[in-house]
Parts: sequence; C-alpha cells; structure tokens
Amino acid sequence: MPPARKRARAYDPVKTRAAVLAQFAQVRDGVRGLDEERLARPSGLGDWSVRELAAHVTTALENVSRGLDLPEPAGRVVALLDWPFATAGRADDIAAGTRRLAADHPDLDALYARVGERFAERLAAAPDGRPLATLHRTAGSTAEDGAPNGAMTLADYLVTRTVELVVHTDDLNRAAGTDIPFDRQALATCTRLLADALAAKAPGASTEVRIPPYAVVQCVEGPRHTRGTPPNVVETDPLTWIRLATGRTDWRTALDEARVAASGERADLGPLLPLMG
Repeated sequence: MPPARKRARAYDPVKTRAAVLAQFAQVRDGVRGLDEERLARPSGLGDWSVRELAAHVTTALENVSRGLDLPEPAGRVVALLDWPFATAGRADDIAAGTRRLAADHPDLDALYARVGERFAERLAAAPDGRPLATLHRTAGSTAEDGAPNGAMTLADYLVTRTVELVVHTDDLNRAAGTDIPFDRQALATCTRLLADALAAKAPGASTEVRIPPYAVVQCVEGPRHTRGTPPNVVETDPLTWIRLATGRTDWRTALDEARVAASGERADLGPLLPLMG
C-alpha cells in the first residue's frame, strides 16, 4: 500500500545541482585512488565487488542524462515523497546491468569522466521543471529489463540523486576503507528526504525524530504533542539515519550500539524501517 501523501519540503534547485556535481566529484576522486586489491573486495551489497559498486555510482548521473535525451514522458507523475517507496523490486535488473557496466568499462576513471561530462552538458541546457522519465535501471540495462516507473521534474529527480550518491559514498567508504567526504548540501538533502519519507509513511505527531543538524520530523499516530519535551523522541546522526532508512543497518543493532536514542512507548521505529529496499 502506498504511503499517505504529504507535501514535500522545497529544495533550492541551484544548490541541489551543485550538491550532485560536488558529491560525484568527491566519489570520482576516491575511486581513482583504489588499487586492484580494494576494487576486488566484496561491497557488502549482494555479490557486487567494490569495482561493480563504483561503476554503479555513475548511473546516478547517467540516468538523468538518458532521461533528458528522451522525449518528455506522458506517464504518471511520481511525487518526490513517493520516490523512496518506488525503488523496490528492481534489484535483479540493477544487479545484472551493473555487472555488465563494470565489465564493459574496466577504466573506471574514464567512465566517471565520460558520465560527468555528459551530465554537466545535459544539465546546463535543461530547465528545472522539465519532466523526465525516472529510470530505475542501470546504463547497462536493455529495454527488456523494464520500463521507467513514471515521470518527475528534473528538479525533483536531482534531489533523489543526492540519496543515491550519499548512500553509495557511505557504502564505498565502509567496503573499501576509503574516506570519501560528504558534500554538506548533498548529505543534508538526502537526510531530509528520507526523514520526510518516514513522516509520509507513518503520518502523525506523537513521535519526534531528530537528526541534527539537518532534520526534525513528527510522525506516528497518537496523542499530538503541543509544548514542552515530546513524550516520544528518537535522535540519531545523519549517517546512522541514512543506513537505517536504506536497510544498511537495523533498528535493534543501532539501539544496542547506542547510535540511536529512543524514549517513549511510540519511539520504536523498527517496524517502519527500512524505507527503501
């Protein structure tokens, strides 16, 4: 069942564009420094190697370029807060396309250069309101692998690219032992979109979820808090929140490791997570 619709917060398109470009550049620099030993390590995502994960990151931008190359779609519009819940069910297609992409492009830096240049060129000529197909398949996939899931404005779709880039930056850092930095705007945007998705999935005002310094949302049905200290509070840091929302870690583990503080009878978010498969 789709989550209850909730109006998305506004994101500055200029800042979002800059954040996507900055985070992609950070990842490219980090991947450039990986030797063959680290590229061959398991990524922690299914049976992908770090090399395959690094290749997959380029599809965050390439799918935008490919969408802009297509005619404006006439399909249903995917709202920004619907996107996190529309990404499930593509794992097999994405995995197959990613393996082909990595095999076809052994020179990862050349792949990053080509994808980045094409993206910057397409982006410069495209208005924020331009609709484009949301392609949840990799650059190595074929038409038979599945159709686009709908249409989004370019501005909204670029917000989702911060999620892809930030999540996979964290994946690379953990799997390859890198220390790729996070662009502050990209990390903030990713955190806020996933926090708002939680509020859309579990509408209400009985629980306050705090992810300083980027987001505070209220969610979960129950008595509405009006003043003073909320009776149900969850607090965590941005990366822990992103890992919880995307299934990289589970609620109980985060609690046991004191990476989440939760108080109140409605502060158990475990049944609501992850938000993205």
